[in-house]
Amino acid sequence: MSTASPSAAPVAVALPSHLARFQAIRRQSVDLCRPLLPEDTVVQPMIDVSPPKWHLAHTTWFWETFLLREYLPGYEVFHPDYAFLFNSYYNSLGSRVNRADRGTLSRPPLQDVYAYRNHVDAHMEQLLALHDTLPAAFGEVLELGLQHEQQHQELLATDIKYILSTSPLAPAYQPAPARQPQTAAPAVAWLPVPGGVHRVGFEGEGFCFDNELAPHETYVADFELQNRLVTNTEFLEFIEAGGYQDFRYWMGEGWDLVQSQHWTAPLYWVKHETGWHRFTHHGLVPVEMAAPVTHVSFYEADAYAQWRGCRLPTEQEWEIAARHFGATPEGGTFLESGLLDPQPLSPSAPAHQCHQLLGDVWEWTYSAYHAYPGYQRAAGALGEYNGKFMVNQLVLRGGSCATPESHIRVTYRNFFHADKRWQFTGIRLAR
Repeated sequence: MSTASPSAAPVAVALPSHLARFQAIRRQSVDLCRPLLPEDTVVQPMIDVSPPKWHLAHTTWFWETFLLREYLPGYEVFHPDYAFLFNSYYNSLGSRVNRADRGTLSRPPLQDVYAYRNHVDAHMEQLLALHDTLPAAFGEVLELGLQHEQQHQELLATDIKYILSTSPLAPAYQPAPARQPQTAAPAVAWLPVPGGVHRVGFEGEGFCFDNELAPHETYVADFELQNRLVTNTEFLEFIEAGGYQDFRYWMGEGWDLVQSQHWTAPLYWVKHETGWHRFTHHGLVPVEMAAPVTHVSFYEADAYAQWRGCRLPTEQEWEIAARHFGATPEGGTFLESGLLDPQPLSPSAPAHQCHQLLGDVWEWTYSAYHAYPGYQRAAGALGEYNGKFMVNQLVLRGGSCATPESHIRVTYRNFFHADKRWQFTGIRLAR
């Protein structure tokens, strides 16, 4: 998940309403792990995936390290070794367990991690009661902590899916919702977006990450954007046309991956005698053809676009279009829905409107993840939160079905390496 440091915009010092929000966000992380067995919470099948137990502890370490130790007089850490175990990548805060070795942490047991969370939550509630005496900087770090935990909730949802998918038993995380699969999506329409000089980046009040700051003007030519996401039906046409066997559509590195990793379909797709199935949080189910295709890498998204004679939008085009069409979270699928899968667009959706811009799947853009002009990395440990990752990655926009709804906005810049597929990543075409 993208990581960034706090906004330079002022954030109010904590008020009593922050307590309810803090408690709700902390509770959501625990609720995501309730369906799991203790054994599920330790597994790390690949380096990109962290064990759920580690997520629960790391988010707690964040509160302890950046708020309790700094602002609560007399606070004593819960356990002296937890800083080594649950620091993620903050070099300025000392050594830590190698990221690839998080799955080796059979100790502390899960019950101790929950005790750690309870300890920190109780002391955070004490700290929030002192809001009248705390400096403005406290409010900024508090908001960052809330946003940070929401990022890890999305990672929890996607990491849990990958972990369970590696079991030969294909276990379901939760029962499937009672709904009839939709067989058809509305027809594609191309929506014009006027070019010219546009302003992009975060402006106004409220929170943003520092990679959204330094708003600036940028020029784009006139372009068109598809009014909806690419569906499983449309991507299946690419598969059946031999798209995974034709080097002409692929970046060189992508073609190497297709051959070395034997890619023939999106992640989690399995070909059965009765047709294509895919692993979901509900277990192995038939592919819902009208739903947005997801769990594709940038290479697959770009190859599909090339095959269609189109391209992926740049991140500037995506943001300009989102503003032009007045994108809001309304109608999108987010973590709060509990569905944990992108949903098909209603066949009656108006063709002249741009749909699914926020929620459902993160949309790959054809933009490298670089600093905006004038970007400045924050000082101290929190300066490591974002700036050092601005190389060799691509920007994604819009949020997904695993993103908390209050966490997304049109300026949000997520980023992943081009080969990553375990997140809810999808495709919208431009031309």
